[in-house]
Amino acid sequence: MNKLLEIRNLDAAYGGKKILKDVSLDVYEQDFLGIIGPNGGGKTTLLKLILGLMKPVSGKITYCKEGLLKKIGYLPQINLLDRGFPIIVSEVIESGLISKEKHFRKEKLEKVITQMGLEEVASKPIGELSGGQLQRVLLGRAIVDEPELLILDEPNSYVDKRFESRFYEILKEINHQTAIILVSHDVGTVISLVKNIACVDETLHYHAGSDVDQHWLDEHYACPFELIAHGEVPHRILKNHDSSE
Repeated sequence: MNKLLEIRNLDAAYGGKKILKDVSLDVYEQDFLGIIGPNGGGKTTLLKLILGLMKPVSGKITYCKEGLLKKIGYLPQINLLDRGFPIIVSEVIESGLISKEKHFRKEKLEKVITQMGLEEVASKPIGELSGGQLQRVLLGRAIVDEPELLILDEPNSYVDKRFESRFYEILKEINHQTAIILVSHDVGTVISLVKNIACVDETLHYHAGSDVDQHWLDEHYACPFELIAHGEVPHRILKNHDSSE
């Protein structure tokens, strides 16, 4: 498998406070990497570095395919889209297209609208959407140009429950052609979806494969978890603990 991204010995800081220390990571074509870790551990900072939205204090990020930085789809944790802006659903999704060919633009747009289950609201202003519908629109914008790498920061935060299972199916479909980096606090969901896992808590601990056990979680994740088998999907439940520790 060809390498898309190579991160070596990365340090990052905000206001002089170190957030990431000596982080190294490789991402490959068709990879599906789940990133977990405690709040404030540096997960979103790592994404910003990969996206070129901030610069590291030291270390290096190498994009192994030409033009990769322009071929990354991104769904941020917090959407800052002005819901009062006079724009309709299809126009928001179409804004993610770079191709100028009218035929291909229409074909890609219609495919994603159907994929996201947004046919009935495609012509509606975004101000009339629910939070879950809007999140689907923004995911559609992120994938409509068929990116080489898709980065999702807590994507299930606003996905409505009726669409949640379909949302995860879509991610698996996308992964046949696109590498995915998924950041989530929902460890059970991450483990059921991804191929590999990294825990970020200032440093990064990589686990090839998604079959992590209780010992690995306890060792690398700042918050204690209890591992419980439940049906086909493993669940992680937080024990009571002092958040000040």
